[in-house]
Amino acid sequence: MRIGVNGRAMEAGNAPLVLHTIERMKANGLEPVLTTSLAAWLQELGHPMPCTVLPDADLAKHDLELCISLGGDGTLLDTVALVGRSEIPVLGINLGRLGFLSNVKLDTVDVALAAIKNGRYMLQDRSLVEVTDHQELLGDNNFALNEVSIHKRDSASMIAVHVHLGADYLNTYWADGLIIATPTGSTAYSLSCGGPVLYPTSDAFVINPICPHNLNVRPFVVPDHYTITLKLEARSDRCLMNLDSRSVAIDGQSQITIRRARFSVKMVQLESSDFLETLRTKLSWGLDVRSGPPKA
Repeated sequence: MRIGVNGRAMEAGNAPLVLHTIERMKANGLEPVLTTSLAAWLQELGHPMPCTVLPDADLAKHDLELCISLGGDGTLLDTVALVGRSEIPVLGINLGRLGFLSNVKLDTVDVALAAIKNGRYMLQDRSLVEVTDHQELLGDNNFALNEVSIHKRDSASMIAVHVHLGADYLNTYWADGLIIATPTGSTAYSLSCGGPVLYPTSDAFVINPICPHNLNVRPFVVPDHYTITLKLEARSDRCLMNLDSRSVAIDGQSQITIRRARFSVKMVQLESSDFLETLRTKLSWGLDVRSGPPKA
């Protein structure tokens, strides 16, 4: 079973963990192949290559059955961008801190790898959000797993974002920016801005202003069959458009068209993986000193 292994530059102290995990893949009968970014980081630290390196970043060409992300949630988002439209399944092994999406812990790696080898896992389709214009800036990398967000840039002034759902006017947000989050992204940036948590397979978006200047503006959940149009009105010449961890500068009077992507990310779900349990353990959801352990 040929497995892509992706990672980004990280603390040098993580190199032994990465190399050990790759060796455990081999021991479990898998064939790991490294992406160029992970191989470059290991080479920079002076480590010999533990396995084959992919010659380029187009994972769809290399007959991969699955792609494993080694790192934190940011690395998993990078991996989703690499996988792109190929729909190669993705699994995250957590070497970072929280690891909400990359939820396989190091002490359970052997169990997870054995489950992959023996096919004891399911695939869960996660929806993506896609920007359909600004192709000159985004190219084919115009999608995001967590969110598309707009931010003011180089100015203390707020921006106005005029939002339409299809042909219908929704609202004008006077704020530092605006987030359009997927269900997966509802536990990321949107959550830190007071947004609701959505179940990962919900067919919805969250529209969430960043530091709005209106007391009566709240996050809004809409069906994801809508095309969302944003018309920017900024005092500065440029704003930032972010797709997960990727940022581009756009004109401060731009129009941005957003929709649900016509392809999805296939996230590997192991038998021990449960979204509600992850909410409770990673985000302390529902934690109350009056409550004991949950009843079976």
